[in-house]
Amino acid sequence: MALDPLTAALDAGKTIIDKIWPDAGESERQKVQMALAIYAGQVEIVKAEAQSEHWIVAAWRPVLMLTFGGLIVARWLGWSAPNITEAEILKLWSIVEFGLGGYVVGRSVEKIVPAIAGALKK
Repeated sequence: MALDPLTAALDAGKTIIDKIWPDAGESERQKVQMALAIYAGQVEIVKAEAQSEHWIVAAWRPVLMLTFGGLIVARWLGWSAPNITEAEILKLWSIVEFGLGGYVVGRSVEKIVPAIAGALKK
């Protein structure tokens, strides 16, 4: 079972596509189009937030990632509260990894979606 909503949606979509399109080639083509549509939607949300005229809407993701990153660095430097557990630190690290990964993937998808969509239409 997928832990994040995107992976869960992709897994469910792939299962449905496999049942609808028995042809392996067409099934794979539909899976790629579904994944591109989901990622393109996410990219549009992040772009809309970044271009917002309201500072808090445009900056909440970077501020949150900087905060979590700062907490990790503080722990490495020995400046954290004594009651913070290793599990909490690992969870913070996972959030930072997810946030950075989402940014990198989002930027990559933003650049390649038009090329892949154009190739699939041919």
